[in-house]
Order: sequence, then structure tokens, then C-alpha cells
Amino acid sequence: MRLLVTGGAGYIGSHCVAALLKAGHVVTVLDNLTTGFREAVPAEVDFVQEDIRNQSAVFDILKNRKIQGVVHFAAKLIVPESVEKPLDYYDNNVIGSLRLLQATLQAGVRSFLFSSTAAVYGQGLNRPLLETDPLAPINPYGASKRMIEQILADTSRAHPDFHSIALRYFNVAGASADGLNGQRTKAATHLLKVASQVATGQRTQLEIYGTDWATADGTCVRDYIHVEDLASAHVAAVQALAKGYPTSIFNCGYGRGASVKEVTQMFAKILGQPLPVVTAARRAGDAEFLVSNSHKIRTELGWTPQFDSLEKICQSALAWEQKCAR
Repeated sequence: MRLLVTGGAGYIGSHCVAALLKAGHVVTVLDNLTTGFREAVPAEVDFVQEDIRNQSAVFDILKNRKIQGVVHFAAKLIVPESVEKPLDYYDNNVIGSLRLLQATLQAGVRSFLFSSTAAVYGQGLNRPLLETDPLAPINPYGASKRMIEQILADTSRAHPDFHSIALRYFNVAGASADGLNGQRTKAATHLLKVASQVATGQRTQLEIYGTDWATADGTCVRDYIHVEDLASAHVAAVQALAKGYPTSIFNCGYGRGASVKEVTQMFAKILGQPLPVVTAARRAGDAEFLVSNSHKIRTELGWTPQFDSLEKICQSALAWEQKCAR
């Protein structure tokens, strides 16, 4: 397919662009580069620096390049920041997605793959979450993604020939196996990125935000998924949409969680020494326990992860950070 990938210069988007190219798709990347990196996208890939809120420009791209499907990543995604700056998140994530979707329909494109999040579940439940579980986001980031999911569902009902898939990511981490791509944002807040920066001397210590959560060791639990496994889930979803798969939602995770302390212990194992760790207050908007039930995507889309190992994920994240620190 000829695909428009919004936010394709970001961490997850750029890994998915590489997977889509490998699968034989023709890709145009649209990114405003406020948080993305041009160097994360291969030089030979058609690249447009533009904002998804510029509806007329997006429409022209879709028509002129005869785009057949949209893969939408472009979003603000830092939970604590969304609590501090909610209007920025609703403006970029909701209004931006609405403008993109309007241009998509106007251009006659009827295939839309959306980057959603486990944050739509809010605090979740003390078990792996199903796609049918209640949605109750506890921060503006999760709320913005929930709104877009609703918009897509309503659009599909109004336009029966329009099909969308929303992939609810759990905690994405790691770097490409070839060492050419990883999380480039220096001030990222993701636990494995920060731990890798501490391990390579780019930060002095790792902060654990709360040790009094109702979990086995008192720290938050997350379902970590390797970024290349997530990329392969996008390839499977694009292929499904190309065959007319109906509008749907899929969780993307491995189905088991690791606590913050377990992640720090894994880094200690890999490094042969513990990381310098300090305890800090809980952060606004954090959830206690978020783990996926990924049965649906495995069975319906045939997704089979290749990097289902916390150790592999941590090793790849560390290897990337060692390369960045040189």
C-alpha cells in the first residue's frame, strides 16, 4: 500500500516506518519535528515537514501521492506534562487527529491505523486487561486518546466503507536489533530510557515515583513491549486493513508485568552492579498496574512477538544509550 505515516520521525513511528518498508509498502512520512528527528527516517523516504492540524496541506499530500492508508502516530504523549498542560494535549492530539481524519475522508482514503494507549484504561484492574474492559483515563493524555477512539468508531458507523484499527500500546521500550534506531529524546521520562541514561553516566540517579502502591513490592507494574514487536503489530494491522478488516481495537503487550523495582534489578543483573536509585513522591496521572491481555491480536491478526523478554528489552535499550553516549 501507499501509506502516509504521521509522526514517522518519532521513536515508535520511525521503527514502524522501517518495518513497513521492509514489508514492501511505499511510505510518506509527515512530521512537524517538534519531538521527532529527521535522521530517524531513512534519507530515501519521502518526507514532509508539516503539522497534522494543517488540513489543506494534509489533503494535498493524500491526493497528490495517491495515498491508500493512513498510519497515525503524531501525538503528545508524556503523562505528567499532560496533567500540567492539558489544553496542549487536547489541541494536538484531539483537534489534530480530527483535522487529519477530515482530510483523510475528503481525499477518499478509507484505511486508518491509530496509535492508542493503555492509558485509556486508567488505573486498570489487578489482572491483564481485555479490549472490552471499562475505559476510565486518569490523565489528559489517556483522555485524548480515548476521545479519538470514539471519533473513529463514530466515523466508521457513519461511513461503512471506512475501516480503522486502534492499537492500544502498553509500555514500549528498547531499540532496534541492528543498533541503528532507538529512543533519541534526551529528556524522555520512560523508565528504561532513564535507567539506561543512568547506567551510561548521562544522569546521576534513577527516581522511583512511589513505593507505597498496592503491588507486590510497592512500585508500579507495567507490561513492557519491545518496539520492534510493536512495529510488527502495525504491519499485521495494515495488512488486515488492506483486506477489509472491520473497525476494531487491539491491545499490544506481552500479557505480563514487571514492577519498577524488577526493572532496576534487571539492569543491575546486566551491569553487574546496582543503579543509584532514590525514592520520590508519586507523579500525578500515574497508574498502579497496567498489563495487557494480548490474546485478540495474536489470534485475529496472527501477531507473534520475537523479543518477549524483559532482559532483551533492557539490553537493547542499554546498547542504544551506550552508542548515544559515545
